[in-house]
Amino acid sequence: MTTKNIERLIDVAMGREKAGLVIKNAKVFNSFTGTFIDGDVAIDHGYIAAVGNYDGEVCHDAKGAWLTPGLFDGHVHIESGMVSPQEFTRTLVAKGTTTIIADPHEIANVAGVDGIRYILEATEGAPVNVYVMLPSCVPATPLEMGGAVLKAGDLAPFMEHPRVLGLGEMMNFPGVVFKDPEVMAKLKMAAGRQVDGHAPGLTGPELAAYAAAGIRNDHECMSAQEAADRLAVGISVLLRQGSAARNLLNLLPAVNDLNSRFCMMATDDRHPEDLLEQGHINYLLRLATGPGGLDVVTALRLAVFNGPQHFGLRDLGAIAPGYRADLALFPDLKDFNPSHVWKDGLLTAENGHCLRAPVKVDESAVRCGLRMDDVTLESLKVKADGPNLRVMGMIPGEIVTEHLVLQPQAVNNEYVSDPDNDLIKAAVLERHRGSGHIGLGFLKGLGLKRGAIASTVAHDSHNLVVAGATDEDILAAINEIRRIGGGLVVTEGGRIKDSLPLPLGGILSDRPMEEVAEKLASMQKAVRGLGLTEGHDPFMTLAFMSLPVIPKLKLTESGLVDIDKFEIVPLVF
Repeated sequence: MTTKNIERLIDVAMGREKAGLVIKNAKVFNSFTGTFIDGDVAIDHGYIAAVGNYDGEVCHDAKGAWLTPGLFDGHVHIESGMVSPQEFTRTLVAKGTTTIIADPHEIANVAGVDGIRYILEATEGAPVNVYVMLPSCVPATPLEMGGAVLKAGDLAPFMEHPRVLGLGEMMNFPGVVFKDPEVMAKLKMAAGRQVDGHAPGLTGPELAAYAAAGIRNDHECMSAQEAADRLAVGISVLLRQGSAARNLLNLLPAVNDLNSRFCMMATDDRHPEDLLEQGHINYLLRLATGPGGLDVVTALRLAVFNGPQHFGLRDLGAIAPGYRADLALFPDLKDFNPSHVWKDGLLTAENGHCLRAPVKVDESAVRCGLRMDDVTLESLKVKADGPNLRVMGMIPGEIVTEHLVLQPQAVNNEYVSDPDNDLIKAAVLERHRGSGHIGLGFLKGLGLKRGAIASTVAHDSHNLVVAGATDEDILAAINEIRRIGGGLVVTEGGRIKDSLPLPLGGILSDRPMEEVAEKLASMQKAVRGLGLTEGHDPFMTLAFMSLPVIPKLKLTESGLVDIDKFEIVPLVF
């Protein structure tokens, strides 16, 4: 971002000087009035001088296309793209996104403060504005073991960074409601700054207490009623459409003329294939303006203007004098595929391709291997010490689970996978500290008939999570993950069908987005061959099975967590 030259902008606006760039013959979106006007946009040194009738040193003929501010993602984990931050932002800008609010708690759970530094350094000079919310819950809860523990004192120095806006999603809502001292310390540290929320299912006095603590937005709403409840207590709502959690269409009925200014768009977690094939925020615009959805003006405000206003980024989100020249040109307002994207007044993407080469970044701090001892078949056994088995019941399209209690048949006094009845064994293995901890559980709804899938992308502590039809396949997948130093694996018959190494913290590839997406597609095909239920991403689904802040039952390296009770509960009873 260049320094704003106010005198120069005044002269350009007055017509005394030619603009460096003029985008001519565009239908220009006005974020304030909600109208489109035919006009020229005069840009100089990265800022907009005026909209009207202008000439410039360089002119771009928009040929009647629609010009909007660059798209804005109000909450995203860069790590969900499974590529380096530079590669991730190059993909986003080609889809029309020019600003994101990133929460680096994934890499922070692996590498601690080094992970936060890596994200900040790797996004310096990126083709997208990357603002950071400091991870508030590393680990997400005391019920799991990640690669780091970050307290208020660890985070405080980062508050001085110009691109750090506040505290990231406060997932530990029990810690807020019951005034956990460390949670209180973090909230007080962030006083006067933005604090993001994460409170699925929270209602009544607990929701009021959460808002009273200073939480000002939430991206975890699953229903229109949840959204309305949050808006009523002053918590802005992010309409999320990710690869695993897809809530946008369910939330649209809550958006109306009176409250739409307090709503914005977010992706949270979005996988490479979805980014490349469907898009980013432009895809959310396409969904939101479909049949029975929002009008284009309201949707655009949610996608370009409300987010910057909410986060205090006052020179973003509008095509108006003095605003930064982050712009997207759309041939139509139906598909929302940009033909051109300007970042700070420079043409940065054209026809779906980023024009900037990635910048080399030091990755040594996050090239960390796995610290794990040998695993045996014996350590994967579940003894049938009682008639009842707690099971995580999967819900298609959601990251929440049901808390099921089943009475399966034991085999040799053990509970084992029963693919014919869609009952699959799962395990989470601690991989950061060599503790040897293994949590065992069962999934219903995955649909796996044979083989196993495993991953070190497992929110939020990113331990090794695996699910399989046989213990032999589970063990083979674990051993392959250890061999490649973290990543994704598919096994069948005790042999490796496919794998994707993720050498950056076990969660990111150092390869181009297209290459990663191609490999993921081949792995998806391999998993479908094992009978997996259609309609969901198996690895993204698996990644959320170990997140003990999302109801109702989840699995960590310490065992099953009952989210309602917020405690470890027996698998067999």
